[in-house]
Amino acid sequence: MSTLLTAARPALSELTEQERMFQEAVRDFAESEIAHKVMEMDKAQQLDHSLIPQLFEMGLMGIEIPEQYGGTGADFFTSILVVEELSRVDPAVSVLVDVQNTLVINALLRWASDDQKARYLPKLATDTVGAYALSEAGSGSDAFALACRATRDGEDWVLNGHKLWITNGAEAELFIVFATIDPDAGYKGITAFLVEKSFEGFSVGKKEDKLGIRASSTTELLFENVRVPGENVMGEVGKGYKTAIETLNEGRIGIGAQMLGLAQGALDHTIRYVQEREQFGRPIGNFQGVQFQIAEMATEIEASRLLVYNAARLKDAGKPFVTPAAMAKLYASEVAQRVASMCIDLHGGYGFTKEYPVEKLYRDAKIGTIYEGTSNMQKQTIAKALMR
Repeated sequence: MSTLLTAARPALSELTEQERMFQEAVRDFAESEIAHKVMEMDKAQQLDHSLIPQLFEMGLMGIEIPEQYGGTGADFFTSILVVEELSRVDPAVSVLVDVQNTLVINALLRWASDDQKARYLPKLATDTVGAYALSEAGSGSDAFALACRATRDGEDWVLNGHKLWITNGAEAELFIVFATIDPDAGYKGITAFLVEKSFEGFSVGKKEDKLGIRASSTTELLFENVRVPGENVMGEVGKGYKTAIETLNEGRIGIGAQMLGLAQGALDHTIRYVQEREQFGRPIGNFQGVQFQIAEMATEIEASRLLVYNAARLKDAGKPFVTPAAMAKLYASEVAQRVASMCIDLHGGYGFTKEYPVEKLYRDAKIGTIYEGTSNMQKQTIAKALMR
């Protein structure tokens, strides 16, 4: 237990001056450029595409990409700060940035060849959105029950099948696609491929009509004899399962940051509201019962922050972080739901309308306990680590 709680010293809630300046810059950007577009994007179920070039210009789409490839050259923790700050304003926008950094770029930095890095990292740093294509209709929590098939044809591979629930599917130009080269081999047949949107036979299918994070595109991908050059196999043939597992372990910290930011945003709105809304001749924030609820939410959010920051610091330090990541994702996602629900309550009837932003954050919070590993899967990971 001491490793989980103390390995990331100094104090987890403390930021360096550089981290704090970056955090403030992202917060200012989110409040000035995103906040006024949130409700319209949610209604339209589409990201305002003018935001994407701005995200690239801010350096938020290539945070860990080394400067030699045109990236920001920062660390994983910086990615987590960015996701948290964007989520305070709009979790739908933060998902775009989160997947780009904690999944796509993270996987390329660790598993791609030098040639693949030289070809794709400069694009991902400047103008290309990426997506991570693992899930299928029959493979959710059972992530490696893949039906998408890759067959060797000379030096190339030919992909057939489809993927579901792919975040950034509508905006992405580069996809990390997991397919099996041998269904009988189980997880040992899984291989990762770098697929460009322009490859013949590849297409983006239907876009899901979702409860929350509606401006974030979640799509189906279709593969009909898609020819992928052998040089676009990422990592070793048959070792894609390792790429997927280890990348998702890092990605879960990103989900924790999303939910942390969402909860903080909901609380921020609510603190303002309870000091303005009057009943019985005084602001409702003057009532002790409301104050106690505010205090409980703030405490749970800070506990989530410490878990998320701890996991990110451990990851950057090269120390074991799988269990802390599962704890961060589990706790932050469940806190986000509780906080968003309580914020609705404190807004009363107004909270149940789209006039106030807490209604949207309440809907957005639900996905946190589902994607990149359900709460039950996180509990299983934690329990296994404790009961070895």
